[in-house]
Amino acid sequence: MANRTWTIDNKEVGFSEGAVVRWDTKKYFSLEYNGKTFFGEVMEEATESNRLKLKINHRVFEVQKKGSLDDLIKAMGLDTPKIKKLKELQAPMPGRIVNVAVAIGDELNVGDEILSLEAMKMENVLKAEGIGVVKSINIGTDDVVDKGTVLIEFE
Repeated sequence: MANRTWTIDNKEVGFSEGAVVRWDTKKYFSLEYNGKTFFGEVMEEATESNRLKLKINHRVFEVQKKGSLDDLIKAMGLDTPKIKKLKELQAPMPGRIVNVAVAIGDELNVGDEILSLEAMKMENVLKAEGIGVVKSINIGTDDVVDKGTVLIEFE
């Protein structure tokens, strides 16, 4: 059997024959390698990107299997995810502004908290779905807004 290339915790590792995996359930497994048995659990599975997050003997590993097209995709520059440029943030539902976490001029990245909106007695944290710089803030704390109201504009 040919060597296989995997990336484990961002380090490229080659394996040849000798490891045996036995599945107990869809989530739990045991791994026998060099006469030792290791117990494992699949914590996260992202099959579309060939990534797994495994816990083996109480240690967590990020594992990625290199596919046959990965080098070609990387050479063509198609391996970098598209990042959306923010234009404006609209209220996804009617509610009351609880907190504004940004200021004019702040640079935002994907996942950064923008504001909190209370709707139906629940507080919803709105996060950036792209990148951008805050150009204007059209609301303040305790303002009541309708669905679709432009709350923040970006450059």
